[in-house]
Amino acid sequence: MRRTLIRLLLLALIAIVAFAGWIGYEHHRYETSPVIATGAPVTFDIKKGQGARTLPPTLRGAGVVAADWRLALAWRLRGDSAQVKAGNYQFVGPVTLKALLDELVAGQPARERTVALIEGLTFAQYRAALAKAPGLISATAGLSDREVLERIGSTETHPEGWFAPDSYRYADGSTDIELLTRAHALQKQRLADAWIARVDGLPLATPYDLLTLASIIEKETGHEPDRALVAAVFANRLRRGMMLQSDPTTIYGLGDRFDGNLRRRDLRADTPYNTYVRTGLPPTPIAMPGRASLAVAARPGDSKALFFVSRGDGSSHFSDDLDAHNRAVDRYQRQRPAPTKETQKEVAKEAVRESIKGPGREGIKESGRESSKESGREGTKDSGREGIKDSGRESSKESGGDAAMEGARDAGSDPTIEAAKPSAAK
Repeated sequence: MRRTLIRLLLLALIAIVAFAGWIGYEHHRYETSPVIATGAPVTFDIKKGQGARTLPPTLRGAGVVAADWRLALAWRLRGDSAQVKAGNYQFVGPVTLKALLDELVAGQPARERTVALIEGLTFAQYRAALAKAPGLISATAGLSDREVLERIGSTETHPEGWFAPDSYRYADGSTDIELLTRAHALQKQRLADAWIARVDGLPLATPYDLLTLASIIEKETGHEPDRALVAAVFANRLRRGMMLQSDPTTIYGLGDRFDGNLRRRDLRADTPYNTYVRTGLPPTPIAMPGRASLAVAARPGDSKALFFVSRGDGSSHFSDDLDAHNRAVDRYQRQRPAPTKETQKEVAKEAVRESIKGPGREGIKESGRESSKESGREGTKDSGREGIKDSGRESSKESGGDAAMEGARDAGSDPTIEAAKPSAAK
């Protein structure tokens, strides 16, 4: 019996020594063995309320090499698993388990990121850009535009135009509501400043009119030297009660129905945003205007021009009267390549289906190239002829294309405008 007891004591002692040795070995590994390999970048997010028990899959997925039981044992021995901080974490190996857990408890400093909201984009495009911004929490998901405006404390009923294009810095864990609130406040201030600085005799009744005109200018040209002159053309036409005949307003009114081709039937449809059939400004802005467009909308260039036509290099030629405009169209547009057979066939079919002739009006004609949303287009318009010729390229803020659209509408009434489109994304 005594011998058996001694043996049991010896076995217990051996077990204790072995366990102590194992604990010492594991502690040594805890402090010295890397769980993130040398040079390996590891990034992961810990959400608010995410406890230590749910961390192993997150860490494994990010590339941390540590068994679940080791993590559980380390947390139990440390006793501070409840103090894990939420946030975005970035590590570059070698990193030991101790260093990793220490940093999870202390928390890494919030990283400052930047998102660019670009001139000429729509509110829908801004929301999509913010939804993709890393580290930015989408608090607007599932909300309507009206609900978003309410969340940021705005009294506006339509969001277009009301958010300042700029580069915004934000910390990880910020919300898109916070960023939109800043962008809205900045745009209101910029609009107020532009309105105060406006010239006398400006054909705009309210700051909202200025915001709307600035959005059209933003979409019509990306060539900075031409911006003030484009503003002058539109201001001159507003004073005379002439239709603006701006392609971007018509495209905006089409919404999701716009497939990249602006057709004659689109230009003839009587909609609130179709400035080919309605005088004055559209009911709302059509995009987010930048500071430069707000400035020239308030203080247009000193010019009597009523027309402009693309030179094909991103710049435009401006004319005071229809005869000069027609000569400019002949000079700059005839250099364009001939339309393809396929496009000619399409134009012929379209003409058969849609040509309309009446007393004192000519049928609408098309040059044989349909505009493309991807490549960009620039337009020309004049009133001596009833017709629209589509050059085959529609400008886009995103694609940076430039081209021209030539033709005319409103025969026997107002001369139309040669609308230049953006030459490059700004």
